[in-house]
Amino acid sequence: MSLPTGITSHARQVCSLYKRSLRNLEAWYDRRHIYRYRAVILRKRFDDNKTVSDMRTASELLAAGEKELFETQHFQPKKFANSPGGCAYAREVIPPDWVLDYWHPLEKAAYPEYFARREKRKEEFVTWWEKTYGKPDAKDLGHH
Repeated sequence: MSLPTGITSHARQVCSLYKRSLRNLEAWYDRRHIYRYRAVILRKRFDDNKTVSDMRTASELLAAGEKELFETQHFQPKKFANSPGGCAYAREVIPPDWVLDYWHPLEKAAYPEYFARREKRKEEFVTWWEKTYGKPDAKDLGHH
């Protein structure tokens, strides 16, 4: 999970509020024509305030919008299946690369070009590692 860093601009906060408000409407209104009607009304509300140049007023409007969204949020918001919180999030486990090292030689023989290229890449990586960080000491490897 990545956490946002830095300061978010006012424009970005307004865009985020608008998108989250649309998603909230989507959760409340499952009939498409009703949702679209409400979305147009929501867009009009945002468009009416886009010319506000006083930052104090704009900040107050943004805070009021965030408060309204919080108060009207759906009790069970829709989630995309593969997004965090969705029913299929992280369902497919992608095995790590080292699993291929444990394949039987007969299994590897079915894909000779792939495994030849893989071994070459592993050698290149070891060379790069040793060039960048140096060779490991024998005492660090547990050999006495």
